[in-house]
Amino acid sequence: MGGRTQIGGAASIALRPALESPRRPARVLAAFPLAVYLEVRSEYEPHVIALVSGEAARLPNAVVVAAPLARLPLGDECWVGEGSIGLGGVGIRVRRWWDPAPPLGSAEPSRLTRALAHLDDICDHSQRRPGLDVAGAPGLLASGCLAGSLVDGIVAAERLLGLGPGLTPSGDDMLCGLLVALRHLGLAAGAPRAIWLADWLAAAVTYDARTRTTPISATLLHCAARGQAGSEVLGVLRAIAGHQPLDPAAHRLLSLGHTSGADLAWGIRAGLAAVLALRSWPANR
Repeated sequence: MGGRTQIGGAASIALRPALESPRRPARVLAAFPLAVYLEVRSEYEPHVIALVSGEAARLPNAVVVAAPLARLPLGDECWVGEGSIGLGGVGIRVRRWWDPAPPLGSAEPSRLTRALAHLDDICDHSQRRPGLDVAGAPGLLASGCLAGSLVDGIVAAERLLGLGPGLTPSGDDMLCGLLVALRHLGLAAGAPRAIWLADWLAAAVTYDARTRTTPISATLLHCAARGQAGSEVLGVLRAIAGHQPLDPAAHRLLSLGHTSGADLAWGIRAGLAAVLALRSWPANR
């Protein structure tokens, strides 16, 4: 990396397989003022890495860099591996790691019930709305999860995968919110059926995500399948479990993107409602 400007970064542990492997070629997939997305030529998941500044949303596949990055041309060649990233005239060395799936601990069902009512009220009174009609495939997904129906859940998830415009289609954001809520809140509430459902839905949506949606969204789905989420989503989950106030965390999430925050919030609400409904079910009923 001689001759490059050296900066440090803090990487999600979701990126360890890609960052600690031998060097692999990558390319600039998308570039914005606060984030640059790199696509790594690898079969590892996640295969898209987000280089973000401290002001950007901290995605579960992010490396938070210590200095702003210059806008780079799309398709520009770079490399990833051996604990570093090289792009343009910059070398980024990972100095520390952060966990995109920290455990919530246990949470009383009564607390979760109150949190669901509070979150519903915040979202229903917000001007931010999901990007899809929630009475369609999202409604089928929510009702299937409430009933603990794997068949209905998978059918609806297949319909939602890649549905909607943008780098992260609304259907994918809804699925991400649902998957992380089922897993984390299911663990917190002691609801094994919800975790079982999360496992199967995760397998279904990640099976062919690379061919069904955008590279960035496919990567985020693979992260969500493992319970890994961005800081705004994790903030809402922590608030639901009683570790911080819910209002500011929910408003931070809802402010993301054009509809991404509202889509993620819808998925969290659906997941939390399912956890409460399935709390007394055995895992394999």
